[in-house]
Amino acid sequence: MNEDTRDRPVSGYFDGKQHRFPVRVYFEDTDLSGIVYHANYLRYMERARSDMLRISGIDQRERMEAGKGAYAVVDLAIKYRLPAKLDDDLLVVSHVVGVRAASCSIHQRVMRGSEILTEAEVKAALVAPTGRPIRQPREWIDTFKRLETGE
Repeated sequence: MNEDTRDRPVSGYFDGKQHRFPVRVYFEDTDLSGIVYHANYLRYMERARSDMLRISGIDQRERMEAGKGAYAVVDLAIKYRLPAKLDDDLLVVSHVVGVRAASCSIHQRVMRGSEILTEAEVKAALVAPTGRPIRQPREWIDTFKRLETGE
């Protein structure tokens, strides 16, 4: 099968320990002044985290559809530094900074060139359909550890 990759959504890429995910600011992302609405930074970061996991081999959808749980953000600390504006080309840079039995911590920055616009520390836990945290599969923990060290 010779699939044209130009027809596929962008998933970002790894550069060492960092996952890099490009985003463009569209009109729908902004308020009336052309500034990105604060909640949209969280959307950009969520997309980047999801694609980081996907291209790392962590199949969240399969686990969820099998009734074995899903990731949920359980802690988030965010700092807004500078505003993004309509038509800006942004880059969400994500890096795993910690792994535990049921969770992982990811540091994320939304950049415009060399400027940090927003940065966050996100902790996501694997939770059962009941909402209780559960142990991540061993291979997922190993994947997160490799991402953390850049190996």
